[in-house]
Amino acid sequence: MIDLRPVGYIIGMLALVLGLAMLIPAAVDFARGDAHWRAFVEASVITMTVGALLALASREEGERTITLQQSFVLTSSVWLALPAFGALPFIIGAPGLGFTDAYFEAMSGVTTTGTTAIPALDDLPYGTNLWRAILQWLGGLGIIIVAMIFLPVMKVGGMQFFRSEGFDTLGKILPRAMDISSALIRIYVGLTLACGIVYIALGMLPFDAVVHALATVSTGGFSNYDASFGTYKGAPEYAASVFMLLAAMPFIRFVQLAQGQMRPLWRDPQVRAFLRWHAYAIAAIVLYRLVRHEADFWPTLREVTFNVVSTFTGTGFASEDVTKWGHLAFVILIITGLIGGCTSSTGCSVKVFRYLILFEAIKAQIRRLYSPHRIVQMRYGGRPVEAEVVGSVIAFFSFFVLSFGMLIVGLSLTGLEARTALTAAWTAIANVGPAWGPEVSGNGAIDAFPTPAKWLMIFGMFLGRLELLSVFVLFLPRFWRG
Repeated sequence: MIDLRPVGYIIGMLALVLGLAMLIPAAVDFARGDAHWRAFVEASVITMTVGALLALASREEGERTITLQQSFVLTSSVWLALPAFGALPFIIGAPGLGFTDAYFEAMSGVTTTGTTAIPALDDLPYGTNLWRAILQWLGGLGIIIVAMIFLPVMKVGGMQFFRSEGFDTLGKILPRAMDISSALIRIYVGLTLACGIVYIALGMLPFDAVVHALATVSTGGFSNYDASFGTYKGAPEYAASVFMLLAAMPFIRFVQLAQGQMRPLWRDPQVRAFLRWHAYAIAAIVLYRLVRHEADFWPTLREVTFNVVSTFTGTGFASEDVTKWGHLAFVILIITGLIGGCTSSTGCSVKVFRYLILFEAIKAQIRRLYSPHRIVQMRYGGRPVEAEVVGSVIAFFSFFVLSFGMLIVGLSLTGLEARTALTAAWTAIANVGPAWGPEVSGNGAIDAFPTPAKWLMIFGMFLGRLELLSVFVLFLPRFWRG
């Protein structure tokens, strides 16, 4: 049997942190004279009490270690338990959601998806909108740490390739993981502060700047306006594009940059491909729209740049109705959403690294066809790629396509129109944010979806954020016997 005490201890401590974080929106509502602050205090007390009891019950004497099996259980358990606590303010206070919608909103936040179940964001208390952004910010930070510390040693989707750059904490005391994470946290906090300051300098109201900075750096996309980022068109769109790009790049490169090592960032094949593919997508859509005589060049460039970057990085902000751009533009956006950001970033979806490995595997196989006796050594960034990594990447693609297809079918069976089912499955499993279709509300909310559809999307967001395989392994009986 697997000893679940280390898992329970960590979840309990994280619940304590989440409960303390609830006091921030409580303070904001209290300062504004909004009685809604009581809902956050009540939710905070419940969360911290349960977290403290869980941590005390799971506490071990001496050094705490974590095994490979416990790591798989931990990553899934955290992303299931914390949304349950994070949903409490939505149930106890405004907007007074039922459990399904509240859990959907919290899961969308923690997984940095950005799809909302709330049809009227403009009317929410300040504290509620701030809490939505905080959930995304904490989720973005959490996934960076998981991607750097756990996924490489769990060998999920080829992430073992980055094991030498990551941090092997399995079998070592858990405080070591906290020491390693501090460098990532400093970069993450610094990037968030810089983003907020730039937003304020460009004319955003301070509260709006805080909410949008938290959602930008986490590539989450929750806005406190029904119009999303359309409230701040112009220079803020360019600023947001820059910070979304940065947030979707490998954070280990920023740690190296802070240490004075500039070359690794630019020489990283992921970063170069990531920026290059952005340029291709933006150029294609701008040219397509200009040929159709839709708008002038500079406004078109700004609109397309912001919305492509937002979709590509999985942020999900919107400043325009992109469905009006034509079929080709819409298809390009769907494709970019299925690519996503770089590994070890807050970005979602498949990730650039896996596409690069897949392309190399295809090229290697083609070479073997016309030269069967040739020994082909695949390389990535100058380093040889082991067959185990290639196999893991191909397995990930297979599971991703299969899960995506099954999610589309499942959503269609709940009664959703075909286009809605497609984009809802896409936005959930790729953690992108927007969905389109007749059942989607004006601000992009899925409040009108049937309850089974919402739970399917919750499962899709959960799967996509945790890289699928780390979840599916828990369904194997052998895993629990090992």
